[in-house]
Amino acid sequence: MYVSNLDFQVKEEDLRQLFAQFGEVTSVKVIKDRETGRSRGFGFVEMSSDEAANNAITSLNNKELSGRAISVSQAKEREDRPRRSLW
Repeated sequence: MYVSNLDFQVKEEDLRQLFAQFGEVTSVKVIKDRETGRSRGFGFVEMSSDEAANNAITSLNNKELSGRAISVSQAKEREDRPRRSLW
């Protein structure tokens, strides 16, 4: 699942605990800026079953976490993008 509008202080363990109430969480990744190491405000959560993931999406989308209404949706495959030229 794709989780966005995260407060920059939200940690992977915070998301794991939030999603665990709907089933087994198999992985959590908060995406961080390469330069600063600071959260970019979004991440990904994987669960052991589609049913658990669907329940989490339904229950957590637009719910408040650390003062912000998070957005939870099914993650889409990353599209291939052309590499940027440095020159």
